[in-house]
Amino acid sequence: MKKNHVITITLTTLFHCLAIAWPNTPALSQPKQEVRAAWITAAYGLDWPHTRATSKATMLRQQAELTEILDKLQAAHFNTILFQTRTRGDVLYRSDIEPMNAILTGKTGEDPGYDPLAFAIEECHKRGMECHAWIVALPLGNRKHVASLGKASVTKKYPDICLTYRRHMYLNAGHPQTKVYLMKLVQEIVGRYDVDGVHFDYLRYPDNARRFPDTYDFRQYGKGRSIDQWRRDNLTEILRYIYKGVKKMKPWVKVSSSPVGKYRDTTRYPSRGWNAYNAVYQDVQGWLGEGIQDQIYPMMYFRGNSFYPFALDWQEQSNGRHVIPGLGIYFLHPSEGDWDMEEIERQINFIRAEGMAGEAHYRVAFLLGQDTQGLYNTLKENYYTCPALQPAMTWLDDVSPTVPSALQVEQQANGCANLTWQAATDNDTQNQPTYIIYGSDTYPVDTSNPHHIIAQGIRTTHYTYRPNFPWEMYQYFAVTAIDRYGNESSPCQEDLP
Repeated sequence: MKKNHVITITLTTLFHCLAIAWPNTPALSQPKQEVRAAWITAAYGLDWPHTRATSKATMLRQQAELTEILDKLQAAHFNTILFQTRTRGDVLYRSDIEPMNAILTGKTGEDPGYDPLAFAIEECHKRGMECHAWIVALPLGNRKHVASLGKASVTKKYPDICLTYRRHMYLNAGHPQTKVYLMKLVQEIVGRYDVDGVHFDYLRYPDNARRFPDTYDFRQYGKGRSIDQWRRDNLTEILRYIYKGVKKMKPWVKVSSSPVGKYRDTTRYPSRGWNAYNAVYQDVQGWLGEGIQDQIYPMMYFRGNSFYPFALDWQEQSNGRHVIPGLGIYFLHPSEGDWDMEEIERQINFIRAEGMAGEAHYRVAFLLGQDTQGLYNTLKENYYTCPALQPAMTWLDDVSPTVPSALQVEQQANGCANLTWQAATDNDTQNQPTYIIYGSDTYPVDTSNPHHIIAQGIRTTHYTYRPNFPWEMYQYFAVTAIDRYGNESSPCQEDLP
């Protein structure tokens, strides 16, 4: 920890006692770059799907359930979807390695008539949102679940890399082939699909698993380290191997994880025995320092002094990577914790005041549900009133695309405006940049103001602006290009007569 950590937390805590005392008024103006993410949980159909795809009609209904979720998130200016792609030894895409999750059709390994991951990516991109493949890394489920996967289970195909602990099975992080197996899954996903990120969950040991059955592997591979340090090194090596592999394939694909929400005790506040470093062997600040994470989504499902000092600790040790606290919005539900709405509002205000990269909401059913004290409308009306762009990954690429050119705007009799322009180019020749459309009633259009953003993620060189009402038509427009690292060009303004 830094020597001035105590002073920093003391001053920051005092400041935020004042700055977030009125949570209904956001402390800071909305940033132009901010991750606004939501986890869509497929396990047990918690968020999606609720319909089994056993026919063409039910397949379309299942797809419609997802697009309805995405429509609502788009309307509230969310820009990142963490889409559950692998649960426990089964997947939600057409894989050559693991079987389809039974939640899709009611039967393990059965194809629902479409590829859910491909569909989710396409629908997210239509709405200008990123889609990250959320992967449960090490847990494989209980014996009943593993048995339901039959011969397709990794426990049958590669038993040497699997262990049983308290009637649940896990990939063995201490076996050198585990990282190879996980990388094969990631290669399928990154190689076949236009994902924007791969997001690891449960890349950790079971909580306080002092008797986890890896003694044989420790004796073979420990090389003089303590077992605690060896376990931390195992997780770090898995992530290092996958991070480097992803960057060789598609360097713009973000690699992230959702670690336990407290790294370890700070100089003033205890983690109460549950932290990433000691309880589950995640050396997350080491990952950030080494640069093998682009983003972290720490599961900060806490409040008060169990949230603020630990969030600040993540940010201070981030090495410039994106820290995106996961907010436990499920605690707003009366059956979960019945938190006051003000708690979540204070946390968002704190995140913005400290310059963190954004926040993620766990999970989408509570975000869109009826019993979470109007959270969705609060975000839409107070906190996410305009779009936000993705924060740039300048440690990977800091060169902006060229400026689009020759913007032409043609006003239509039906109240729409047709925009066309000449394409921009990027230094990364593997990718064409996408475009952001701005509109304003003043010239030139101020593209630093996020309230002027009309649309993002446009993949062609034309766009039709269709205002909801005639008086919402803008007088002037501008276009910028943005690459997949988040670098935005200068604007192309239309020429005035």
